[in-house]
Amino acid sequence: MLYLSLLLILLAFIFFWQSNRQRSEAGLPGGRVIYTDTRGWSKLEKPLFYAALELTGKPDYLVEQNGKIIPVEVKSGRAPEAPYDSHIYQLASYCLLVEKTYGKRPPYGIIHYDDKNFSVDYTFELEQSLLELITEMKRDGMKKEVARSHEQASRCKRCGFRSVCDQALA
Repeated sequence: MLYLSLLLILLAFIFFWQSNRQRSEAGLPGGRVIYTDTRGWSKLEKPLFYAALELTGKPDYLVEQNGKIIPVEVKSGRAPEAPYDSHIYQLASYCLLVEKTYGKRPPYGIIHYDDKNFSVDYTFELEQSLLELITEMKRDGMKKEVARSHEQASRCKRCGFRSVCDQALA
């Protein structure tokens, strides 16, 4: 009976250690995972949706921590010096969706890269900037032609529309 008890304690410790290691590798803060869009944890969740803006999104994780809901976006590859604007706006969109879906405004969100995490405060200024960007995108969606953004030559080179784009970089 003593050996069985020791074995069960050892197994519990191993499972606890493995769970903490997986949480750390995923860039998750402490708390309870309430939503995940990764196949490794459970069934895929339905997207979050905010009808007033026709905004839909599926954050990689939502973690409930001390009554707050924290969105976590996982990016592959090494971290840049600072998160890209597109990643910040994607995370801000998830913060807005969390607020509208759960009625709780996240104080921040996390962008997790292979080698570094960035905590991004969800400020009212960031929210306003996001809303302006969404408005601009909707306006551009109604135009017949929209000039392409070529601020990053490497993205242009990998673009799936490069062969038919009349604005492609050389």
